[in-house]
Amino acid sequence: MDFLRRAPRVAVLSGLFASVLTAALAGAAAKPRSIVLLPFATVDLSRDEQWLGEAVAQSLMLGLVQVPSLVQIDRERLKQVAQPEVWDEPAAAAAAKALHAEIAIYGEVRRTGAELAIQPRYLELRADRLERVALDVVTVPENALMERLRGIPLAYARALKVPLSDSEAARVQKWASPTTSARAFEAYVRGRLAGYRGNQEGNEAAIDLLGKATEIDPQFVVAQHTLGVVHQSLGNRWKAAAQFRASTQLDPTYPEPYKALGDLFLTAPRRLFDQAVEAYAKALEIRPFYADAYVGLGDAKASKSDVDGAVAAYQKALSFNPINAKVHVSLGKLYYSEKGLYYESVQAYKKAVDLDPGYLEARMGLAEVYEDKGLYQEAIGEYKKVVEADSKNTGALYNLALVYERVDP
Repeated sequence: MDFLRRAPRVAVLSGLFASVLTAALAGAAAKPRSIVLLPFATVDLSRDEQWLGEAVAQSLMLGLVQVPSLVQIDRERLKQVAQPEVWDEPAAAAAAKALHAEIAIYGEVRRTGAELAIQPRYLELRADRLERVALDVVTVPENALMERLRGIPLAYARALKVPLSDSEAARVQKWASPTTSARAFEAYVRGRLAGYRGNQEGNEAAIDLLGKATEIDPQFVVAQHTLGVVHQSLGNRWKAAAQFRASTQLDPTYPEPYKALGDLFLTAPRRLFDQAVEAYAKALEIRPFYADAYVGLGDAKASKSDVDGAVAAYQKALSFNPINAKVHVSLGKLYYSEKGLYYESVQAYKKAVDLDPGYLEARMGLAEVYEDKGLYQEAIGEYKKVVEADSKNTGALYNLALVYERVDP
């Protein structure tokens, strides 16, 4: 009888979840293009100037994230590919293929006397060929770095034939040069590089460098927000929240701190789901195509048992970013929580793993579903992959031990 009472609910849910895929397929014809942004090569610069290659990449990240038709692949995923000494054409092509990017953005920074010369390039991976494009060289006189960085994302947008309104172009330029101080930007870039190490030492160095950036330019909201992100990665939730709140007051037009606050509210012990919804909604009010904010909004609504609202948010996320693995993990969780949609859950987690093989949360979710179905060998295989990638993952180690006990009590 319980099954009969639940059957209509399962059928309705299956229809709702199918609509997510339908929406994604409907938007496939006009889907955004995926790009991977690489540090520019600095082969002939002094050691003190090596940061400039990363500076161009960071400027492009901040500028091009304002463009809805270009979807950036998370910089952290570069760790999944071979790390060359220089991101030249072969390395850029290999990274794009490995990460399923349609476009690889790279280039070089050189010094010619008192000036810098920035050579922007990109590769576009087409079905039958590799298209190579070199943009006009950008010369940078002394003390003009931040001014010249403003125009590079727009040059890429034009080369890629991305239509931008005047207001959109202005927004791209604003965020491509988020501070007027080259010294503050250098500290920020070095802080980002330290944070990319992904360890305690790197994060502590990042905090010092980002703190220096905000001291040099107290109005540097991107550095303020990033400082909060590093505090959060170290488990300092209160410091992170303080940085995010300060960032929203410093520049209310910057959506990232609102999204970050939503993430904090969503994972708070006091179950602050309403506050999370409000924070995500604010981020989306500022940037309506912010896919990760839609994922967070969907997760918050799912936590409030608003399945329809969650599905609608996930649909939006997929429409703006069809390669967002986080959406599929969230769908996998939603399927799993409804007790019975195991096949759909497995497919969602597999899709997330296919999009991002290094996404351990997706592998953990897949393993848990396998374990719940009694597919212990499959569960063991996924838990092992998590442990291989993160030997200190206590959740995977504990679950793996439990599954082994069931297989061989």
